[in-house]
Amino acid sequence: GGIIMNQQERRMNELVILLNQAREVYEQGTDEIMSNKEYDTLYDELVLLENCLGYKLDNSPTQNVGNEVVSALKKVKHPSKMLSLDKTKNKADLKKFLGDKVGLLSWKLDGLTVVLTYENGNLVSAVTRGNGEVGEDITHNARHFKNVPQTIEYMDRLVLRGEAVISYDTFNKINSTLPPTGQYKNPRNLGSGSVRQLDSKVCAEREVEWICFDVIEGFKNIETNKKAKIVNTVYNLGFKTVETGIVNKENLSI
Repeated sequence: GGIIMNQQERRMNELVILLNQAREVYEQGTDEIMSNKEYDTLYDELVLLENCLGYKLDNSPTQNVGNEVVSALKKVKHPSKMLSLDKTKNKADLKKFLGDKVGLLSWKLDGLTVVLTYENGNLVSAVTRGNGEVGEDITHNARHFKNVPQTIEYMDRLVLRGEAVISYDTFNKINSTLPPTGQYKNPRNLGSGSVRQLDSKVCAEREVEWICFDVIEGFKNIETNKKAKIVNTVYNLGFKTVETGIVNKENLSI
């Protein structure tokens, strides 16, 4: 039994190091060292090992929201944690999670999460999600996102969470101007790198779009559980919003 236990412990250490590296690279938007599918598979293996061994390492990705942000951009602490969402590829799990409730289903956008804040109808700040607790101030670049309104007809404080993305067309167009060795691997890397540029002119040239998927603060007159209505209200203010659909256990096909 002792040798097997040692092997399991060794493997658990390996997985923690590897997954933390992959997550850090992913959060900084630099070249990925593994695919999302590989990450999920190794993460699931780590969860099994932790359950089997009965303990978790302090720096395990199952324990932490994310890693520290490393860059020259100004750090900003989020007033409330911007947690990453749990995910599943299994429709049965989704059905179980919903139970008898009605849910709002939307696409998972693969870009860089950015939180926009408006006060008195003006865009006052844009901060990346970062590690969920501390993000980076990218207000200078958000003013150049091609579809973000600088002013809106809503005077109360409004905090929106959305995804900064670059279309495949723009991605292919930019890559075609670069030598093969300098090309971006996917639109997410390009989008992430563009949003975090120190020079806003570079970001402006990259045609970054921002798509809202959640309201953190605002619309006090709308009940908090009416997500669909809130997303629609945001759309009417001039924002692009994620495509959504209302689901229940009956209309979720298994």
